[in-house]
Amino acid sequence: MRGVTGRLMLLDTASLYFRAYFGVPDSVKAPDGTPVNAVRGLLDFIERLVRDHRPAELVACMDADWRPKWRVDLIPSYKAHRVAEERAAGPDEEEVPDTLSPQVPVIEAVLDALGIARVGVAGYEADDVIGTFTARAKGPVDIVTGDRDLYQLVDDVRGVRVLYPLKGVGTLQTTDETWLREKYGVDGRGYADLALLRGDPSDGLPGVAGIGEKTAAKLLAEFGDLAGIMAAVDDPRSKLTPSQRKRLDEARPYVAVAPTVVKVAADVPLPDVDTALPRTPRDGAALDALAERWGLGGSLQRLLLTLSAVGAAGA
Repeated sequence: MRGVTGRLMLLDTASLYFRAYFGVPDSVKAPDGTPVNAVRGLLDFIERLVRDHRPAELVACMDADWRPKWRVDLIPSYKAHRVAEERAAGPDEEEVPDTLSPQVPVIEAVLDALGIARVGVAGYEADDVIGTFTARAKGPVDIVTGDRDLYQLVDDVRGVRVLYPLKGVGTLQTTDETWLREKYGVDGRGYADLALLRGDPSDGLPGVAGIGEKTAAKLLAEFGDLAGIMAAVDDPRSKLTPSQRKRLDEARPYVAVAPTVVKVAADVPLPDVDTALPRTPRDGAALDALAERWGLGGSLQRLLLTLSAVGAAGA
């Protein structure tokens, strides 16, 4: 049997359970009729990921705050269209399908009983948790996410890549710097500047008016990075067109704060957790109770078998 790879695998958990929810029919239910399509689908995702990629370490990264105030203070439109309810104290409530919300605590309980490290940090998004684990990693890292924002962490020298699901997790786009350069004309570090300039309606980021993806890539190729582009605005000899110069100049207030919003944090105060891939459940009794209560059946059994086999291969 092929051994473990020595890689750290970081799951953008919400991204994956949203995909599971929409990809698995809601006819998948617990014995009492409660939908568990996101729970079962996520367990199937994790099983396939562990079986195919055989990580030595695995962390389910969570959104303790999906819309941190420190980001909203800088760009008030940040994810504003996703707010279901604003709260004076604590994170705003995100708009989530009615039958998905009750499944999230079940997912968390199952991950905990399995012994899969689950990390969310108050005031930060899962992206920031992923960014900090990546920055601290001593070896190669696989980031599993359906969020292109995390392309900014791709680093061939350090062996950091993004596995982006195209269809379930059976078909993954392996995003390295070669792929990024072919697709966007930038490397991992340049992707955050590209995203900042072009904007992202799905995150409520306005971008710079008139600067789309192709223009942003050309400017980054010409001037190196965002700082180089803004320096060119002040240099009458630079090759910016009058329109580009005007639009970038007008966007200075946005450009001044957007990097802090767009770039994932690398200094989150992470808790001390055991990230090793579990071979056996941390709490077998709790897991048995969850399996019976929620009808987790074959999805859980397949994952347990795969964890045991891959763990044994790495022992």
